[in-house]
Amino acid sequence: MKILNKKIASHKSSAAWIQRQADDPYVARAHRDGYRARAAYKIIEMNEKYHFFKNGQVVVDLGAAPGSWSQYVAREFPKSKIFAMDLLEIKPIVGVEFYQGDFTSDVALQWLNEKLNLTDESGGTVDVVMSDMAPNTVGHKKTDHLRQMVLLEYALDFALHALKIGGTFVAKSFTGGTTNDLVKQIKEHFTDVHYIKPPSSRKDSVEMFVVATGFRG
Repeated sequence: MKILNKKIASHKSSAAWIQRQADDPYVARAHRDGYRARAAYKIIEMNEKYHFFKNGQVVVDLGAAPGSWSQYVAREFPKSKIFAMDLLEIKPIVGVEFYQGDFTSDVALQWLNEKLNLTDESGGTVDVVMSDMAPNTVGHKKTDHLRQMVLLEYALDFALHALKIGGTFVAKSFTGGTTNDLVKQIKEHFTDVHYIKPPSSRKDSVEMFVVATGFRG
C-alpha cells in the first residue's frame, strides 16, 4: 500500500492504522462489495443472525456516517423508508433521507418526529431503530464508557418513543460497569435482548452491540 502523505505516514499511530486497514479483510471486502465502510458487515451479521429487517419497513439510522448501515438497508430492502442522522455529512444514498445535526438536540428530534409523523398521541411508527453512535474517545476507559452509555440512553429513549409494537432496537455499546443496568432496562421493554460482538468487530475493540427485538411498549 503506497502512502502518499509522508507526514501522516511518519506518525507512528497513523502508520499503524494505515497498515491495519491494509491488512483487514473486511476493508477489502467492503471495497469489493461497494460499501462505504467495513462497519456494514456488523449490521449485516447481526441481521443474518436475528432477521429483524424486512422490505417495506421504516428504519432510523443514528450516527449514520459514512452511511454503510443505511446503504445496506437501502440496497437489500429497497421498499423501506430510511431516515439517517449524524453530526458529519454523508454522500447521498438513494432511498435515504439524511439530516446533518446533533441527535441530542431539540431541532434534530423535531426533524425526526415530523418525518416519522410521531406525536404523543400517535404511537410508534418505526420498525427498526439502529444506532452506531459513538463519542470521541479520550483514552480513559471509564470516561469513554460513560460517554458511550449516555449516547446509548439517548438512542433508547428515542426508540421507546418511536418504535411500533414488535419493533427492533440495535445499538452500539462499550464494555464496562454500567452496561448490565442498561441491558436490564432494555429487557423490560423487549421480548428478546442479546448483547453481542459481531465477527466483523475488531477483537481489540471495546464495542459491543445490543440487539433487542419484539418491542412490547
